[in-house]
Amino acid sequence: MGSDLVFSADTAAMDVARVHRWLSEESYWARGRSREAQEAAMAGSRNYGVFDEGDGRQLAYARAITDAATFAWIADVFVDPGARGRGVGKRIMAGIVDDLEPLGLKRIALFTADAHGLYEQFGFQQLTAPESWMLRWGRGYGPQA
Repeated sequence: MGSDLVFSADTAAMDVARVHRWLSEESYWARGRSREAQEAAMAGSRNYGVFDEGDGRQLAYARAITDAATFAWIADVFVDPGARGRGVGKRIMAGIVDDLEPLGLKRIALFTADAHGLYEQFGFQQLTAPESWMLRWGRGYGPQA
């Protein structure tokens, strides 16, 4: 991982406008998300960023929704396209795992369509019993939308 990368779990350090643009315009899972919804999601989560040590620019964002006792869901992991290939994804995941580890959580979950290799490096595995998991889609979302 690049030594010029700085991890932060300080919500106040996050560039909210940049994060919203990334997610609402460039991600496959949050395209069209409103700024209001993004700010509410951030307010209810632990927020993480990776920043360029040189210019302070935010290079990645992720958040964890957790009760801080038993479970966490990692969401909205995004690395700026111009920063990919520099170890930014590894740096943010290492920071998240280090932040959550002291909580002694029973499970940490996430969803990915294309980054299995990255997450496997941090101990994530595909579900062994997916039939045990259930999902309820919100109105206007999901396969029937």
